[in-house]
Amino acid sequence: MITKIDLCSMALLKIGEKPIQSFNEDTAPAQLARTLFENVTDSMLAAHPWKFATKKCELVRTDDNDFLLPVEVLRVLSCDARDYEINGNRILSKHDKITVIAVIRIVSESYPAFFSSLAATKLAMEFCMPLTDNQNCFNTLAALYDSELRAAKFIDSTMASSTSVADFSLISARF
Repeated sequence: MITKIDLCSMALLKIGEKPIQSFNEDTAPAQLARTLFENVTDSMLAAHPWKFATKKCELVRTDDNDFLLPVEVLRVLSCDARDYEINGNRILSKHDKITVIAVIRIVSESYPAFFSSLAATKLAMEFCMPLTDNQNCFNTLAALYDSELRAAKFIDSTMASSTSVADFSLISARF
C-alpha cells in the first residue's frame, strides 16, 4: 500500500530532491506536493476509463427533480437513460431511477502498482520545473510518462477476462 506521501516522495526522488515525511513540512517540496497531489491524481484517473477505478452507481431522483452524482465520481462513462444531460454534479433526466458507470476517486492505497508508478512519474513532471527549473529533466520525465502510460493502459485493458462469442450467427454459418 502506497500512501500519498510515498507517491510524492517517489516523485521527488525522481527529480533528485529529498523525500518528504509530511505534507505539513515547511519546505517547497511539501507545499508543492500538498497543493498538486489531489488535482494531478484526480485528472489522471478521469483521463482514462481505468477498470480499477470504475464503478456502477444507481441514482434516485432528488427533491430538486434531478439526480445528484456521488462526490467520488470524476467522470461519467455511460448512463442507462436515453435522454439525459449532465450539468455539473447533477444529471437531468425524465426517469425516476438511473444507473451510471463512472470513474471514481479512489485512495492512493488502492492504486495498482502500474498506476502508482505512473502517478509518481506524473507528479515528478509537475514538481520538476518549479523545484529544479531543468528542462532536460522535464523532457526525460515526459518521455518516461508517455511510455509508462502506454504500458499502464495495456495492463489495465488486459485485466478483465475475455468474453467468448458463444452465439454469433456468422460463426455458426461458417460451419
